[in-house]
Amino acid sequence: MSSTLSRISVAVLGALLAWPAIIAAQNYPTRTIRIIVPYAPGGSTDVVFRLLAPRLSEDLGQPVVVDNRPGGSSTIGLDLAAKSPPDGHTWGTPNITFGANPSLMKKMPFDSEKDLVPVSQVTVVTMVLSLHPSVPARSVKELLALAKARPGQLNFGSAGNASANHLATAKFMHMSGAKLTHIPYQGGGPAVISLVSGETSMLFATIPSAIQHIRSGRLRGLAVSRAQRNPALPDVPTVAEAGVPGYEAIEWNGVMVPASTPPAVVRRIHQALAKALAIPALRERIVQIGSEPVGSSPEEFTAFIKSEFSAWAKVIKEVGITVE
Repeated sequence: MSSTLSRISVAVLGALLAWPAIIAAQNYPTRTIRIIVPYAPGGSTDVVFRLLAPRLSEDLGQPVVVDNRPGGSSTIGLDLAAKSPPDGHTWGTPNITFGANPSLMKKMPFDSEKDLVPVSQVTVVTMVLSLHPSVPARSVKELLALAKARPGQLNFGSAGNASANHLATAKFMHMSGAKLTHIPYQGGGPAVISLVSGETSMLFATIPSAIQHIRSGRLRGLAVSRAQRNPALPDVPTVAEAGVPGYEAIEWNGVMVPASTPPAVVRRIHQALAKALAIPALRERIVQIGSEPVGSSPEEFTAFIKSEFSAWAKVIKEVGITVE
């Protein structure tokens, strides 16, 4: 009898301990939701989440704000997210650097595999190899010829060390033999501004951050980074088509929340994201700026992130990418 009572007591205690989380999930959200974008305004992640924020707010019934926290190859913003209260009111937005950082950095401020819980991959983003119009090259082959004639004299910008732009360009240099000088900035927006102003010569810019400048003629788009052409820039060839066979580099972004966030809250956030990404007008807008809506499940996003850790560990070793 005492054994039975003991089991009942443990079950009751477990239920009592779980009760606050259940109540929190039922009431969620109760205040403003903060989406931490670990880059400066103007980059692809920032653009996408600013499009999503109003729709998410409508569905969740609370204000949704984007909070830019650039620096540290996205680790500053994601560390802040990881160490926030696990109640679903602070979201982190990882991207390609999340998968690469553990293989690049000797010491991370948080545990990439334990301190954040995947909710959903939001978009896949194509990059476009963009030049300032002053650079005398109108194709990838002409750019490579120029770079090989002037080794190290042409520079390229990035959103920071180990950012998507940096990783894509390092892979481009490795596969083509070009030698270019890296100039890192504190985000995709500043990197694009530096290219438009002529401070830098080249940038693998995400299409959302560069497309208006390409359409206006302030930048020259030579090639897109994926294996297939992008509908936002249908006349621009792929890098593989244009002179570097086999080349592909893609950017992505998603939502993660602090570990120990109640599963019911994680499901509610995923539901809101999936609902927003299913709105035809919003999907069309996202496609128009060069991104591809995804909206995967937490389980699918978890598997994707694990594959990113593995893939980038291999690429970084083979290509020899380093954080400066």
